[in-house]
Amino acid sequence: MGTDLDLAISRVQVVSFGWVFYWCARRDIGRPVGTRPSLGGNGPFLVDREKERLIRGGTGRPVPRQIADYERRLRREAHARNTAAKRAARWRGPA
Repeated sequence: MGTDLDLAISRVQVVSFGWVFYWCARRDIGRPVGTRPSLGGNGPFLVDREKERLIRGGTGRPVPRQIADYERRLRREAHARNTAAKRAARWRGPA
């Protein structure tokens, strides 16, 4: 049992690492909230421009928190890369 809906990007937000794309059923764009049942489960997508990642956001947490969580993940990954590079440099010894 499926539903035939046209989906559309309703808003794009620029963030530090890329973009957040909000989407919905095309019929819902521009209509007042609460006037008709809307599409459920349409959490935003986060797109990381440098790492070329597409991250599926959820509807259970506020979007600003999802953005902050992903920014923390990027900082942890950068720290891990820096730590690994320092270890490798020590292992190789002086140039």
